[in-house]
Amino acid sequence: MINREVFFAGVRQGPFPGKLSVSQVAGCSAILDEWERRKLAGHWELSYLLATPFHETGTAMQPVIETRQIGEKKNPSVYVAIARLERSWAAGRMPWVKKAYWRKDADGLSWLGRGLPQVTHKYNYLKAEKALGVPFTKNPDLMLDLRYAVPVMFLGMIDGWFTSKKLSDYFGPGREPDLFNARRIINGTESAAKVAGYAKMFYADIRSAS
Repeated sequence: MINREVFFAGVRQGPFPGKLSVSQVAGCSAILDEWERRKLAGHWELSYLLATPFHETGTAMQPVIETRQIGEKKNPSVYVAIARLERSWAAGRMPWVKKAYWRKDADGLSWLGRGLPQVTHKYNYLKAEKALGVPFTKNPDLMLDLRYAVPVMFLGMIDGWFTSKKLSDYFGPGREPDLFNARRIINGTESAAKVAGYAKMFYADIRSAS
């Protein structure tokens, strides 16, 4: 079990910048609750499951829609997010993207990133729908509900939904954690060193609170 008082006192000093909002505490708590509910054990895995949304949500620790900026108090509309992605892609700032996955399909739905990690592409929403019984393919914005976003993140990272890479590829008993390459679970090695640094800070706080 994680001593929550000790944990939050620790993370407040790093990786968070000296303070925590109510919503950040709620997001971290939901992840810790899911970890304990699943009776998982590895502290490095938990640290990476916290570091990933810390990076992916711009420290919000709440489900966000792709392109939301740190200073924004709420998620932009799908229309605004699509426009931002189009501008970024046209300017060559997304060289890893081969296809404009955010453009609306024949049903008028966009499969741009939503959630704690950014869940993209309809097939990933379908995986989540089958696993949770939540109609994400009818209403993809349900991925912005923390109740669903947390288990989706756990299942996606444990079972390798997003890139076929999974937590057990990089973490496990008796082995050195591969924090840099663990980023491949989500998005190649984009920001890999940065997320690894966050994971190290979360790990120190988890160990202190255990």
